[in-house]
Amino acid sequence: MTVTDVAIVGVGLHPFGRYGDKLALEMGAEAAKLALEDAGTDWTRVRAAYAGSYEVSNPDAIVSWLGLTGIPVRGVFNGCATGGTSLQMAEQAIRHGEADVAMAIGFDKHPRGAFAADPSVVGLPSWYGQTGLFLTTHFFGTKINKYMHDHGISVESLARIAAKNLSNGAINPQAWRRKAISVEEILNSPVVNYPLTQYMYCNPDEGAAALVLCRADIAHEFTSAPVYVRAAELRTRREGAFELQSPSLPLDSAPSPTVDASRAAYERAEIGPEDVDVAQLQDTDAGSELIHMAENGFCADGEQEKWISEGDTEIGGRLPVNTDGGLIANGEPIGASGLRQVYEIVLQLQGRAGQRQVPNDPRVGYTHLYGAPGASAVSILSR
Repeated sequence: MTVTDVAIVGVGLHPFGRYGDKLALEMGAEAAKLALEDAGTDWTRVRAAYAGSYEVSNPDAIVSWLGLTGIPVRGVFNGCATGGTSLQMAEQAIRHGEADVAMAIGFDKHPRGAFAADPSVVGLPSWYGQTGLFLTTHFFGTKINKYMHDHGISVESLARIAAKNLSNGAINPQAWRRKAISVEEILNSPVVNYPLTQYMYCNPDEGAAALVLCRADIAHEFTSAPVYVRAAELRTRREGAFELQSPSLPLDSAPSPTVDASRAAYERAEIGPEDVDVAQLQDTDAGSELIHMAENGFCADGEQEKWISEGDTEIGGRLPVNTDGGLIANGEPIGASGLRQVYEIVLQLQGRAGQRQVPNDPRVGYTHLYGAPGASAVSILSR
C-alpha cells in the first residue's frame, strides 16, 4: 500500500454566529464553495468528502447543494473533536490512495443556551440551566478550580485568557463576538460556575468551515502556497468515569487523551512543541485553554501563570494561541469548530491573517480539540 504526503490547498469559512432560518447544510455548502474557490477548482474535482455535524443527522445530504457526482461522502461525529476527525479521515483517504483530492466539511446550527441534553430526555426543569447547573458548565468550573488549587493559578489568569481571545476576535472580521472586554469587566461579570464567569465561556452557535486537501505532488495545480499536514492524530480516554470527571489530573499511568494525541502528533511530525509558531487550543472556557497549554506540551503545569502575565500567548508573543479569538470569540458549532481552527492556521502560515497576522514568518502551526467525554484530536501543519 502506497502512503503519500498531503497538502491543504483551499480553505473556506461561513462566519459563526446566528442566522435565523438559514439551514446548517446551506452554510456548509457555502463554506465548501469558498474552499473550492480558494483552491481554484470545483466540486467535480473532489473524489471523497467527510461531512461533520451534530445537529444534522445526515450531513452527506450536502451533495444536494454541491452536486450529485456520486462520490463517497461520509458523515462524521465525534463530539467537539468532530472537525479534527474529519480532517484526519480526509487526510488518510489521500495518504492511502482512495482519493487524490478530498474535502473535510463541518457545519452545525445549535439552539441558544449552554450545551446540554434535551430537557425532555433528562427531565430537567428550565431553571436548572438558568442557575448554572448544566453539566457542561459545572464540569468545566470544577475541573479548573481543582487545577488552579493544585498549581497556583490565579483567577486573573483566566480573565486574561478570555480578554485576549475577545481582543483577537475584535480584529477578526469573521468572528461572532467582535467586542474587546477588559480583564476587570470579565472578572466582575456574573459567575456561572466558580471560578468561571460569563465571559470566560464560549457559546453554542451556527456556522461552517471546509478544507480542500490533495496529494502533495499535485498541490501546485491548485495553489502556490500549500500547507502540509504533518500529523493528524486522535486519541480517546483510558480511565472511564474517573477521567471523565478529572481529565487533567496528572496520571503518569493514564494521561489524558490530549496528552496521548499530542505526543503521537509530535512523534509523527518529527518535531517538538518548541518548534510550533502558532497554535489553536480548545477553549470551551478560559480554564480549558490554560490546562491545554500544558497538556499539549507547551509548558509545565503551573507555568501558565507566568506565560499569561508576560503576554507569551498574545499575537506578538512567543506562542500566539487562538489568534482568531478561539471558541470564546467565535462560539462553537460543533461540526465546524475544529475546521475553523485549521482555517486560521492555514491563513497564518500563508500570511493572509490581516490584522491578527503573527509576526516573524510562522512556519509551523498546531490545532487541538477536546471532545467530552474524552476524545482529543491534534494536527500539526507546516509550510
